[in-house]
Amino acid sequence: MTDLTSLTIAQARAELDKGSFTSVELTKAYLGAIEAANPAINAYVTVTPEKAIEMAEVADTRIASGAAGPLEGIPLGIKDLFATKGVHTQACSHILDGFKPEYESTVTANLWRDGAVMLGKLNMDEFAMGSSNETSYYGAVKNPWRQDGSDMDLVPGGSSGGSAAAVAANLCAAATATDTGGSIRQPAGLTGTVGIKPTYGRCSRWGTVAFASSLDQAGPIARDVRDAAIMLRSMASVDEKDTTSVDIAVPDYEAAIGQSVKGLKIGIPKEYRVEGMAEEVDQAWTNGIAWLRDAGAEIVDIELPHTRYALPAYYIVAPAEASSNLARYDGVRYGLRVPGKDIVDMYEKTRAAGFGREVQRRIMIGTYVLSAGYYDAYYLRAQKVRTLIKRDFENAFNAGVDAILTPATPSSAFGIGDQEMASDPVKMYMQDIFTVTVNMAGLPGISVPAGLDHKGLPLGLQLIGKPFDEETLFRAGHVIEQAAGSFTPKRWW
Repeated sequence: MTDLTSLTIAQARAELDKGSFTSVELTKAYLGAIEAANPAINAYVTVTPEKAIEMAEVADTRIASGAAGPLEGIPLGIKDLFATKGVHTQACSHILDGFKPEYESTVTANLWRDGAVMLGKLNMDEFAMGSSNETSYYGAVKNPWRQDGSDMDLVPGGSSGGSAAAVAANLCAAATATDTGGSIRQPAGLTGTVGIKPTYGRCSRWGTVAFASSLDQAGPIARDVRDAAIMLRSMASVDEKDTTSVDIAVPDYEAAIGQSVKGLKIGIPKEYRVEGMAEEVDQAWTNGIAWLRDAGAEIVDIELPHTRYALPAYYIVAPAEASSNLARYDGVRYGLRVPGKDIVDMYEKTRAAGFGREVQRRIMIGTYVLSAGYYDAYYLRAQKVRTLIKRDFENAFNAGVDAILTPATPSSAFGIGDQEMASDPVKMYMQDIFTVTVNMAGLPGISVPAGLDHKGLPLGLQLIGKPFDEETLFRAGHVIEQAAGSFTPKRWW
Protein backbone atom coordinates (compact mmCIF):
# COMPACT_ATOMS: atom_id res chain seq x y z
CA MET A 1 0.00 0.00 0.00
CA THR A 2 1.04 3.61 -0.57
CA ASP A 3 2.58 5.55 2.27
CA LEU A 4 -0.34 6.23 4.62
CA THR A 5 0.54 9.92 4.93
CA SER A 6 0.11 10.47 1.17
CA LEU A 7 -3.60 9.57 1.27
CA THR A 8 -6.23 12.30 1.03
CA ILE A 9 -8.94 12.47 3.70
CA ALA A 10 -11.43 10.88 1.29
CA GLN A 11 -9.03 8.03 0.51
CA ALA A 12 -8.01 7.45 4.14
CA ARG A 13 -11.63 7.51 5.28
CA ALA A 14 -12.58 4.85 2.70
CA GLU A 15 -9.64 2.62 3.71
CA LEU A 16 -10.41 3.01 7.42
CA ASP A 17 -14.00 1.97 6.74
CA LYS A 18 -12.75 -1.12 4.84
CA GLY A 19 -10.38 -2.00 7.67
CA SER A 20 -7.24 -1.72 5.49
CA PHE A 21 -5.51 -0.11 8.48
CA THR A 22 -6.49 1.48 11.79
CA SER A 23 -6.58 5.08 12.88
CA VAL A 24 -3.81 4.27 15.36
CA GLU A 25 -1.61 3.04 12.49
CA LEU A 26 -2.45 6.13 10.41
CA THR A 27 -1.77 8.43 13.36
CA LYS A 28 1.56 6.76 14.13
CA ALA A 29 2.57 7.19 10.48
CA TYR A 30 1.92 10.93 10.74
CA LEU A 31 3.69 11.22 14.10
CA GLY A 32 6.71 9.49 12.53
CA ALA A 33 6.63 11.87 9.58
CA ILE A 34 6.47 14.88 11.92
CA GLU A 35 9.38 13.59 14.00
CA ALA A 36 11.49 13.22 10.86
CA ALA A 37 10.51 16.44 9.07
CA ASN A 38 9.61 19.06 11.66
CA PRO A 39 13.19 19.92 12.69
CA ALA A 40 13.71 21.05 9.08
CA ILE A 41 10.31 22.57 8.24
CA ASN A 42 9.26 23.95 11.68
CA ALA A 43 5.54 23.55 10.91
CA TYR A 44 4.57 22.36 14.42
CA VAL A 45 5.20 24.36 17.59
CA THR A 46 3.96 21.51 19.77
CA VAL A 47 3.14 17.86 19.02
CA THR A 48 0.64 15.89 21.12
CA PRO A 49 1.48 12.19 20.52
CA GLU A 50 -0.21 10.77 23.65
CA LYS A 51 -3.43 12.69 22.99
CA ALA A 52 -3.32 11.71 19.30
CA ILE A 53 -2.99 7.98 20.03
CA GLU A 54 -5.74 8.17 22.65
CA MET A 55 -8.10 9.90 20.21
CA ALA A 56 -7.18 7.39 17.47
CA GLU A 57 -8.01 4.47 19.77
CA VAL A 58 -11.44 5.96 20.46
CA ALA A 59 -11.92 6.46 16.70
CA ASP A 60 -11.06 2.82 15.98
CA THR A 61 -13.67 1.70 18.51
CA ARG A 62 -16.30 3.89 16.88
CA ILE A 63 -15.40 2.68 13.39
CA ALA A 64 -15.61 -0.95 14.53
CA SER A 65 -19.05 -0.34 16.07
CA GLY A 66 -20.40 1.34 12.92
CA ALA A 67 -20.70 4.72 14.65
CA ALA A 68 -18.01 6.55 12.68
CA GLY A 69 -18.29 10.32 12.25
CA PRO A 70 -17.47 12.19 9.01
CA LEU A 71 -13.81 12.62 10.05
CA GLU A 72 -13.44 9.52 12.19
CA GLY A 73 -9.80 8.66 12.75
CA ILE A 74 -8.39 11.39 10.46
CA PRO A 75 -5.27 13.09 11.91
CA LEU A 76 -5.30 16.89 11.67
CA GLY A 77 -3.00 19.80 12.52
CA ILE A 78 -4.46 22.80 14.38
CA LYS A 79 -3.30 26.37 13.87
CA ASP A 80 -1.99 27.86 17.13
CA LEU A 81 -4.80 30.45 17.03
CA PHE A 82 -7.48 27.92 18.07
CA ALA A 83 -7.94 27.25 21.79
CA THR A 84 -7.36 23.57 22.56
CA LYS A 85 -8.15 22.53 26.14
CA GLY A 86 -5.00 21.84 28.16
CA VAL A 87 -2.75 22.23 25.09
CA HIS A 88 -0.35 25.05 24.12
CA THR A 89 -2.36 27.96 22.62
CA GLN A 90 -0.19 31.04 22.22
CA ALA A 91 -0.94 32.54 18.77
CA CYS A 92 2.84 32.00 18.36
CA SER A 93 3.48 35.02 20.59
CA HIS A 94 5.81 35.35 23.57
CA ILE A 95 3.16 37.40 25.41
CA LEU A 96 0.97 34.28 25.79
CA ASP A 97 3.91 32.32 27.18
CA GLY A 98 2.81 29.05 28.79
CA PHE A 99 -0.92 29.61 28.18
CA LYS A 100 -3.02 26.42 28.09
CA PRO A 101 -6.75 27.18 27.99
CA GLU A 102 -9.37 25.39 30.05
CA TYR A 103 -11.80 25.42 27.14
CA GLU A 104 -12.03 24.30 23.50
CA SER A 105 -12.75 26.51 20.49
CA THR A 106 -16.04 25.78 18.75
CA VAL A 107 -14.29 24.89 15.47
CA THR A 108 -11.98 22.30 17.07
CA ALA A 109 -14.83 20.96 19.24
CA ASN A 110 -16.79 20.38 16.00
CA LEU A 111 -13.85 18.45 14.53
CA TRP A 112 -13.43 16.25 17.63
CA ARG A 113 -17.21 15.62 17.64
CA ASP A 114 -16.85 14.29 14.08
CA GLY A 115 -14.02 11.94 15.08
CA ALA A 116 -10.86 13.81 14.02
CA VAL A 117 -7.52 13.22 15.76
CA MET A 118 -5.28 16.10 16.92
CA LEU A 119 -1.58 15.76 16.04
CA GLY A 120 -0.50 19.11 17.52
CA LYS A 121 -0.46 22.87 17.12
CA LEU A 122 0.86 24.55 13.99
CA ASN A 123 3.21 27.50 13.57
CA MET A 124 1.87 30.83 12.30
CA ASP A 125 2.70 34.53 12.11
CA GLU A 126 2.37 36.08 15.56
CA PHE A 127 -1.30 36.88 16.25
CA ALA A 128 -1.88 36.08 12.53
CA MET A 129 -0.08 39.30 11.54
CA GLY A 130 2.11 38.53 8.56
CA SER A 131 2.20 37.17 5.02
CA SER A 132 5.26 34.93 5.25
CA ASN A 133 5.25 33.16 8.64
CA GLU A 134 8.44 34.99 9.57
CA THR A 135 6.93 36.92 12.51
CA SER A 136 6.36 33.83 14.71
CA TYR A 137 8.05 33.79 18.11
CA TYR A 138 8.96 30.18 17.25
CA GLY A 139 10.82 31.07 14.07
CA ALA A 140 10.02 30.94 10.38
CA VAL A 141 8.32 27.96 8.73
CA LYS A 142 10.06 26.62 5.63
CA ASN A 143 8.03 25.95 2.51
CA PRO A 144 8.30 22.25 1.47
CA TRP A 145 8.71 23.54 -2.10
CA ARG A 146 12.07 24.69 -3.44
CA GLN A 147 13.07 26.22 -6.75
CA ASP A 148 14.42 23.73 -9.28
CA GLY A 149 18.15 23.27 -8.70
CA SER A 150 18.21 25.47 -5.58
CA ASP A 151 18.44 24.77 -1.86
CA MET A 152 17.28 28.26 -0.84
CA ASP A 153 14.62 28.20 1.90
CA LEU A 154 11.33 29.78 0.81
CA VAL A 155 8.43 31.19 2.82
CA PRO A 156 5.18 29.19 2.91
CA GLY A 157 3.07 32.35 3.05
CA GLY A 158 1.17 33.54 6.08
CA SER A 159 -0.27 33.82 8.50
CA SER A 160 -1.31 30.15 8.24
CA GLY A 161 2.14 29.11 7.00
CA GLY A 162 2.49 26.17 9.39
CA SER A 163 -0.90 24.82 8.29
CA ALA A 164 -0.05 25.09 4.58
CA ALA A 165 3.46 23.65 4.98
CA ALA A 166 2.25 20.73 7.11
CA VAL A 167 -0.41 19.80 4.54
CA ALA A 168 2.01 20.16 1.60
CA ALA A 169 4.68 18.04 3.35
CA ASN A 170 2.17 15.31 4.38
CA LEU A 171 2.57 16.08 8.09
CA CYS A 172 -1.22 16.06 8.61
CA ALA A 173 -4.19 15.01 6.48
CA ALA A 174 -5.51 18.60 6.61
CA ALA A 175 -5.28 21.61 8.91
CA THR A 176 -7.35 24.36 10.41
CA ALA A 177 -6.39 27.90 9.44
CA THR A 178 -7.75 31.44 9.69
CA ASP A 179 -8.07 34.23 7.14
CA THR A 180 -8.19 37.95 8.04
CA GLY A 181 -6.83 39.35 4.77
CA GLY A 182 -5.72 36.26 2.85
CA SER A 183 -4.09 34.09 5.52
CA ILE A 184 -5.68 30.87 4.20
CA ARG A 185 -5.65 31.55 0.46
CA GLN A 186 -2.19 33.14 0.12
CA PRO A 187 -0.24 30.31 1.85
CA ALA A 188 -2.36 27.73 -0.01
CA GLY A 189 -1.36 29.45 -3.26
CA LEU A 190 2.35 29.38 -2.35
CA THR A 191 2.39 25.71 -1.26
CA GLY A 192 0.26 24.01 -3.91
CA THR A 193 -2.55 23.25 -1.47
CA VAL A 194 -6.27 24.12 -1.43
CA GLY A 195 -7.53 26.70 1.07
CA ILE A 196 -11.00 28.12 1.49
CA LYS A 197 -11.98 31.20 3.46
CA PRO A 198 -15.72 30.76 3.99
CA THR A 199 -18.30 33.54 4.22
CA TYR A 200 -17.96 35.68 7.34
CA GLY A 201 -20.20 34.04 9.94
CA ARG A 202 -20.03 30.53 8.45
CA CYS A 203 -17.62 29.28 11.15
CA SER A 204 -17.76 30.33 14.79
CA ARG A 205 -14.96 32.60 16.00
CA TRP A 206 -15.47 31.57 19.64
CA GLY A 207 -12.26 30.30 21.21
CA THR A 208 -10.12 31.62 18.34
CA VAL A 209 -7.60 34.30 19.32
CA ALA A 210 -8.85 37.55 17.78
CA PHE A 211 -6.86 39.70 15.34
CA ALA A 212 -9.53 41.84 13.61
CA SER A 213 -12.98 40.69 14.68
CA SER A 214 -14.95 41.96 11.67
CA LEU A 215 -12.55 40.25 9.24
CA ASP A 216 -11.35 37.01 10.91
CA GLN A 217 -12.80 33.75 9.63
CA ALA A 218 -11.73 30.13 10.15
CA GLY A 219 -11.39 27.68 7.28
CA PRO A 220 -9.43 24.61 6.20
CA ILE A 221 -6.25 24.01 4.22
CA ALA A 222 -6.27 20.62 2.52
CA ARG A 223 -4.62 18.62 -0.27
CA ASP A 224 -7.48 18.86 -2.74
CA VAL A 225 -10.87 20.48 -3.24
CA ARG A 226 -12.81 17.44 -2.00
CA ASP A 227 -10.88 17.34 1.27
CA ALA A 228 -11.47 21.07 1.77
CA ALA A 229 -15.21 20.45 1.31
CA ILE A 230 -15.16 17.59 3.84
CA MET A 231 -13.29 19.75 6.37
CA LEU A 232 -15.51 22.81 5.99
CA ARG A 233 -18.68 20.81 6.56
CA SER A 234 -17.36 19.77 9.98
CA MET A 235 -15.86 23.14 10.91
CA ALA A 236 -18.93 25.24 10.05
CA SER A 237 -21.79 25.76 12.50
CA VAL A 238 -23.97 28.34 14.16
CA ASP A 239 -22.85 29.09 17.71
CA GLU A 240 -24.76 30.91 20.44
CA LYS A 241 -21.39 31.95 21.91
CA ASP A 242 -20.57 33.92 18.72
CA THR A 243 -23.26 36.39 17.69
CA THR A 244 -21.55 36.89 14.30
CA SER A 245 -22.06 33.22 13.36
CA VAL A 246 -25.04 32.76 11.06
CA ASP A 247 -27.89 30.32 11.57
CA ILE A 248 -28.00 28.85 8.06
CA ALA A 249 -27.94 25.07 7.56
CA VAL A 250 -24.51 23.69 6.64
CA PRO A 251 -24.83 21.96 3.25
CA ASP A 252 -23.07 18.76 2.16
CA TYR A 253 -20.26 20.58 0.39
CA GLU A 254 -18.76 17.33 -0.87
CA ALA A 255 -21.90 16.72 -2.95
CA ALA A 256 -20.97 19.77 -5.07
CA ILE A 257 -17.72 18.15 -6.23
CA GLY A 258 -18.02 16.96 -9.82
CA GLN A 259 -21.19 18.89 -10.59
CA SER A 260 -21.18 20.58 -13.99
CA VAL A 261 -20.28 24.26 -14.25
CA LYS A 262 -22.18 24.54 -17.54
CA GLY A 263 -24.09 27.81 -17.58
CA LEU A 264 -22.21 29.34 -14.65
CA LYS A 265 -21.21 32.95 -15.30
CA ILE A 266 -17.61 33.60 -14.22
CA GLY A 267 -16.53 37.23 -13.84
CA ILE A 268 -13.03 38.43 -14.72
CA PRO A 269 -12.19 41.76 -13.03
CA LYS A 270 -9.85 43.97 -15.05
CA GLU A 271 -8.68 45.71 -11.85
CA TYR A 272 -6.78 42.57 -10.78
CA ARG A 273 -4.27 42.97 -13.63
CA VAL A 274 -1.91 44.90 -11.39
CA GLU A 275 1.50 46.38 -12.00
CA GLY A 276 4.33 44.10 -10.88
CA MET A 277 2.33 40.88 -11.22
CA ALA A 278 4.51 38.03 -12.50
CA GLU A 279 3.88 37.16 -16.17
CA GLU A 280 3.37 33.51 -15.24
CA VAL A 281 0.64 34.46 -12.76
CA ASP A 282 -1.15 36.21 -15.62
CA GLN A 283 -0.68 33.11 -17.79
CA ALA A 284 -2.09 30.86 -15.04
CA TRP A 285 -5.11 33.17 -14.88
CA THR A 286 -5.56 32.91 -18.66
CA ASN A 287 -5.34 29.11 -18.37
CA GLY A 288 -7.97 29.09 -15.64
CA ILE A 289 -10.33 31.14 -17.80
CA ALA A 290 -9.87 28.66 -20.67
CA TRP A 291 -10.43 25.61 -18.41
CA LEU A 292 -13.70 27.00 -17.06
CA ARG A 293 -14.85 28.07 -20.54
CA ASP A 294 -14.05 24.59 -21.92
CA ALA A 295 -16.12 23.08 -19.08
CA GLY A 296 -19.14 25.10 -20.20
CA ALA A 297 -18.93 28.23 -18.03
CA GLU A 298 -19.62 31.64 -19.55
CA ILE A 299 -16.76 34.11 -19.08
CA VAL A 300 -17.67 37.80 -18.66
CA ASP A 301 -15.54 40.88 -18.00
CA ILE A 302 -16.57 42.79 -14.89
CA GLU A 303 -15.51 45.94 -13.07
CA LEU A 304 -14.67 46.20 -9.38
CA PRO A 305 -13.65 49.88 -9.44
CA HIS A 306 -12.82 50.31 -5.74
CA THR A 307 -10.34 47.41 -5.65
CA ARG A 308 -7.37 49.78 -5.72
CA TYR A 309 -8.42 51.25 -2.38
CA ALA A 310 -8.82 47.87 -0.68
CA LEU A 311 -5.27 47.40 0.58
CA PRO A 312 -4.87 50.85 2.20
CA ALA A 313 -8.37 50.60 3.71
CA TYR A 314 -7.64 47.11 5.04
CA TYR A 315 -4.41 48.28 6.67
CA ILE A 316 -6.42 50.88 8.58
CA VAL A 317 -9.39 48.71 9.62
CA ALA A 318 -7.40 45.59 10.59
CA PRO A 319 -4.76 47.34 12.78
CA ALA A 320 -7.49 49.45 14.41
CA GLU A 321 -9.36 46.32 15.49
CA ALA A 322 -6.09 44.64 16.45
CA SER A 323 -5.05 47.50 18.74
CA SER A 324 -8.37 47.12 20.55
CA ASN A 325 -8.29 43.29 20.70
CA LEU A 326 -4.68 43.11 21.88
CA ALA A 327 -5.15 45.65 24.69
CA ARG A 328 -6.12 42.72 26.96
CA TYR A 329 -2.58 41.31 26.91
CA ASP A 330 -1.07 43.22 29.80
CA GLY A 331 0.77 40.70 31.98
CA VAL A 332 -1.82 40.85 34.77
CA ARG A 333 -3.97 37.74 34.35
CA TYR A 334 -2.05 35.20 32.24
CA GLY A 335 0.93 34.82 29.95
CA LEU A 336 4.19 36.73 30.16
CA ARG A 337 4.83 39.23 32.96
CA VAL A 338 7.89 41.47 33.13
CA PRO A 339 8.15 43.15 36.58
CA GLY A 340 8.20 46.96 36.76
CA LYS A 341 8.41 49.66 39.40
CA ASP A 342 4.63 50.17 39.20
CA ILE A 343 1.69 48.72 37.23
CA VAL A 344 2.11 51.09 34.26
CA ASP A 345 5.80 50.24 34.03
CA MET A 346 4.92 46.52 34.21
CA TYR A 347 2.37 46.94 31.37
CA GLU A 348 4.91 48.74 29.20
CA LYS A 349 7.75 46.30 29.82
CA THR A 350 5.54 43.25 29.38
CA ARG A 351 4.08 44.42 26.07
CA ALA A 352 7.48 45.59 24.79
CA ALA A 353 9.02 42.19 25.54
CA GLY A 354 5.97 40.11 24.65
CA PHE A 355 4.99 41.46 21.23
CA GLY A 356 7.19 41.12 18.14
CA ARG A 357 8.01 44.04 15.85
CA GLU A 358 5.22 43.46 13.32
CA VAL A 359 2.57 43.20 16.04
CA GLN A 360 3.93 46.35 17.71
CA ARG A 361 3.84 48.16 14.35
CA ARG A 362 0.20 47.24 13.75
CA ILE A 363 -0.88 48.12 17.31
CA MET A 364 0.70 51.57 16.91
CA ILE A 365 -0.91 52.10 13.47
CA GLY A 366 -4.28 51.00 14.88
CA THR A 367 -4.03 53.19 17.96
CA TYR A 368 -3.05 56.17 15.78
CA VAL A 369 -5.98 55.83 13.34
CA LEU A 370 -8.44 55.50 16.24
CA SER A 371 -7.08 58.52 18.12
CA ALA A 372 -9.25 61.60 18.58
CA GLY A 373 -7.70 63.76 15.87
CA TYR A 374 -7.53 61.07 13.18
CA TYR A 375 -10.58 58.82 13.63
CA ASP A 376 -12.65 60.59 10.95
CA ALA A 377 -9.73 61.08 8.56
CA TYR A 378 -8.64 57.43 8.60
CA TYR A 379 -10.88 54.86 10.29
CA LEU A 380 -14.25 56.32 9.31
CA ARG A 381 -13.10 56.89 5.73
CA ALA A 382 -11.73 53.32 5.51
CA GLN A 383 -15.11 51.96 6.62
CA LYS A 384 -16.82 53.97 3.88
CA VAL A 385 -14.39 52.52 1.32
CA ARG A 386 -15.20 49.06 2.69
CA THR A 387 -18.89 49.68 1.95
CA LEU A 388 -18.03 50.67 -1.63
CA ILE A 389 -15.90 47.53 -2.12
CA LYS A 390 -18.81 45.39 -0.88
CA ARG A 391 -21.15 47.22 -3.27
CA ASP A 392 -18.85 46.50 -6.24
CA PHE A 393 -19.20 42.77 -5.58
CA GLU A 394 -22.98 43.07 -5.05
CA ASN A 395 -23.32 44.85 -8.40
CA ALA A 396 -21.42 42.04 -10.16
CA PHE A 397 -23.50 39.31 -8.51
CA ASN A 398 -26.75 41.19 -9.15
CA ALA A 399 -25.77 41.35 -12.84
CA GLY A 400 -25.82 37.54 -12.93
CA VAL A 401 -22.21 36.62 -12.13
CA ASP A 402 -21.98 33.36 -10.14
CA ALA A 403 -18.28 33.53 -9.18
CA ILE A 404 -15.23 35.66 -9.85
CA LEU A 405 -11.84 34.27 -10.96
CA THR A 406 -8.59 36.04 -10.01
CA PRO A 407 -4.99 35.11 -9.17
CA ALA A 408 -4.36 34.12 -5.53
CA THR A 409 -0.94 35.80 -5.20
CA PRO A 410 1.09 38.25 -7.31
CA SER A 411 4.07 35.85 -7.46
CA SER A 412 5.29 32.42 -6.34
CA ALA A 413 7.05 31.92 -2.99
CA PHE A 414 10.00 34.19 -2.16
CA GLY A 415 13.04 33.53 0.03
CA ILE A 416 13.04 33.57 3.82
CA GLY A 417 14.74 36.78 4.95
CA ASP A 418 14.22 38.44 1.56
CA GLN A 419 15.86 41.86 2.01
CA GLU A 420 13.46 43.72 -0.27
CA MET A 421 10.49 42.47 1.77
CA ALA A 422 12.22 42.98 5.13
CA SER A 423 13.22 46.59 4.37
CA ASP A 424 9.78 47.68 3.13
CA PRO A 425 6.68 46.43 5.03
CA VAL A 426 4.42 47.75 2.24
CA LYS A 427 6.01 45.30 -0.24
CA MET A 428 5.10 42.48 2.16
CA TYR A 429 1.57 43.85 2.54
CA MET A 430 1.24 43.77 -1.28
CA GLN A 431 1.28 39.97 -1.07
CA ASP A 432 -2.37 40.27 0.03
CA ILE A 433 -3.42 42.50 -2.86
CA PHE A 434 -5.74 39.88 -4.43
CA THR A 435 -7.20 38.56 -1.17
CA VAL A 436 -8.09 41.46 1.16
CA THR A 437 -11.16 42.57 -0.83
CA VAL A 438 -12.85 39.26 0.00
CA ASN A 439 -12.47 39.84 3.75
CA MET A 440 -13.56 43.47 3.50
CA ALA A 441 -16.77 42.30 1.79
CA GLY A 442 -17.26 39.21 4.00
CA LEU A 443 -17.36 36.89 0.97
CA PRO A 444 -16.13 33.30 0.49
CA GLY A 445 -12.94 32.69 -1.50
CA ILE A 446 -11.00 29.55 -2.43
CA SER A 447 -7.42 29.12 -3.67
CA VAL A 448 -6.75 26.15 -5.95
CA PRO A 449 -3.37 25.08 -7.42
CA ALA A 450 -3.18 26.05 -11.09
CA GLY A 451 0.31 24.98 -12.17
CA LEU A 452 4.01 25.61 -11.66
CA ASP A 453 6.11 28.59 -12.74
CA HIS A 454 9.46 28.35 -14.55
CA LYS A 455 11.21 27.88 -11.19
CA GLY A 456 9.07 24.80 -10.47
CA LEU A 457 7.04 26.60 -7.76
CA PRO A 458 3.25 26.40 -7.39
CA LEU A 459 0.84 29.15 -8.40
CA GLY A 460 -2.77 29.37 -7.23
CA LEU A 461 -5.99 30.77 -8.64
CA GLN A 462 -8.70 32.30 -6.50
CA LEU A 463 -12.45 31.97 -6.94
CA ILE A 464 -14.68 34.46 -5.10
CA GLY A 465 -18.34 33.60 -4.48
CA LYS A 466 -21.64 35.01 -3.29
CA PRO A 467 -22.33 35.00 0.47
CA PHE A 468 -22.89 31.43 1.73
CA ASP A 469 -22.44 29.97 -1.77
CA GLU A 470 -19.29 27.98 -1.05
CA GLU A 471 -20.79 25.11 -3.07
CA THR A 472 -20.27 27.00 -6.35
CA LEU A 473 -16.63 27.59 -5.39
CA PHE A 474 -16.12 23.87 -4.78
CA ARG A 475 -17.76 23.06 -8.15
CA ALA A 476 -15.65 25.52 -10.13
CA GLY A 477 -12.52 24.85 -8.06
CA HIS A 478 -12.75 21.15 -8.84
CA VAL A 479 -12.83 21.93 -12.58
CA ILE A 480 -9.58 23.94 -12.25
CA GLU A 481 -8.02 21.19 -10.14
CA GLN A 482 -8.89 18.49 -12.68
CA ALA A 483 -7.52 20.56 -15.56
CA ALA A 484 -4.33 21.68 -13.82
CA GLY A 485 -3.40 18.30 -12.33
CA SER A 486 -1.82 17.67 -8.94
CA PHE A 487 1.56 18.87 -7.70
CA THR A 488 3.75 17.65 -4.87
CA PRO A 489 7.08 19.04 -3.68
CA LYS A 490 10.30 17.08 -4.15
CA ARG A 491 11.37 15.79 -0.76
CA TRP A 492 14.50 17.52 0.60
CA TRP A 493 13.88 17.30 4.34
